[in-house]
Amino acid sequence: MTWLAMAVALGSAGLAVLAWCSFRVWLGVRRLARELERTRRRLGPKHSVLRAEVRDLRDSRAPAEAAEGVRSS
Repeated sequence: MTWLAMAVALGSAGLAVLAWCSFRVWLGVRRLARELERTRRRLGPKHSVLRAEVRDLRDSRAPAEAAEGVRSS
């Protein structure tokens, strides 16, 4: 009977350790999510300005005319 009690106690202790580790991981994930959201908010305006500049450059680029050189097919 002693072995049975010891096995239950060790199993409970193991579950407590796993619960503590999962709680720490959960806290880390929450911190990471907050950091990512803060970074996303900070970079949002700069990202939209950069996208607008790329779109303007793409729209202003003149189409290249086909040269009379070697053509590959």
